[in-house]
Amino acid sequence: MITMLLDGNKRFVSDVFDRERDYFEELAKQQRPTVLWIGCSDSRVPVNTITQTRPGEIFVHRNVGNIVATNDWNLSAVLEFSINHLEIPDIIICGHYGCGGIAALDEENEDDRYIPIWLNNAYKARERVDDKLKGLHMDIPPEQRMNLIVEENVRLQLEHLKEYPFVRTAMNSKRLSLHGWVYDMSVGDIKVVQRNNTVYRE
Repeated sequence: MITMLLDGNKRFVSDVFDRERDYFEELAKQQRPTVLWIGCSDSRVPVNTITQTRPGEIFVHRNVGNIVATNDWNLSAVLEFSINHLEIPDIIICGHYGCGGIAALDEENEDDRYIPIWLNNAYKARERVDDKLKGLHMDIPPEQRMNLIVEENVRLQLEHLKEYPFVRTAMNSKRLSLHGWVYDMSVGDIKVVQRNNTVYRE
């Protein structure tokens, strides 16, 4: 696999980089992304592929479950750099159906030490969905329930995002908008669950 990656890079240089050398030379001087994408680490959700964007257009942060944890210094630095220095006007949190991280909310694995700690930041999404289904006396298929948790987790992480004071400041001054999306791997489509702080629920 490692050799395949290096061979792929050679093809990139000859087939793409050389053909668009002027673009990549300008890109090497500075970046001007207009979107910060906070997504899942899942290998099946390649950001530039599913959005058909070019290098330099999207600033990307990915982790298990597309989680916003206010004690995650890595994400905190990404946010601060995006807003204060790159002046990015839009942040997208994108989850996806079939997310292993979200499925793990229902699982207990004694061999895992760090995953459960990380997922503490998403358990409220499962609780909200289960409480709503219980209140409505609804019994739905497991996959449909998990899809609802994926969507609710995106909304929950947007709430976490607003806990950062500099995020709220940028939003209040109309310099920043937040968006919640979910990617459906089975059809390749992106579903909007929240746009400009307006919640979309079915």
